[in-house]
Amino acid sequence: MWLVGLAVLAVIAASLLALSALKDQAAYFYSPGDVKKDGLPLGRGVRLGGMVERGSLRKAADGVTLSFVVTDGAATTPVTFKGIPPDLFREGSGVVAEGQFQRDGSFVADNLLAKHDEKYRPPEMAGKMHETKTLER
Repeated sequence: MWLVGLAVLAVIAASLLALSALKDQAAYFYSPGDVKKDGLPLGRGVRLGGMVERGSLRKAADGVTLSFVVTDGAATTPVTFKGIPPDLFREGSGVVAEGQFQRDGSFVADNLLAKHDEKYRPPEMAGKMHETKTLER
C-alpha cells in the first residue's frame, strides 16, 4: 500500500513540475483590442493576431525589416519584424506575430504566421471539388 501511495505521489509531483515548465514556455494570444482593454503584457513572449492594415506595410532600406500595423477593427498595434515574411503575408490578410510588446505600445515580432481566409482551397482541391459536383449531377 505504501509503494502505491508513493508511486501516485511521484506521478503527481512529476505532473506538477511538467506543467510548471510548460507554463513558462506558453505564448499567450492577444488582439490589439485585448491589449487596449487589459494593458501591455510586458516581459514575456506572446502572440499578437489580427489583420494587416491596408496601406501600413513599409520595408526599411536594409530590405529585411518590415513595419506594419495589426488591427482587429477595435484597435491597432504597430509591429516591427526583421526577417523574411511568409508567402501569404500581405496587406489585408490575417497574421499572427510572435514576439514581445515594448513599453511604447509597439510590438517586435520574432516570427510571422500568415493566415488565409476560410474560403481558401488549394488549386488541386478546388479542381477535384468541381469534378465531384459535376459527376453528382
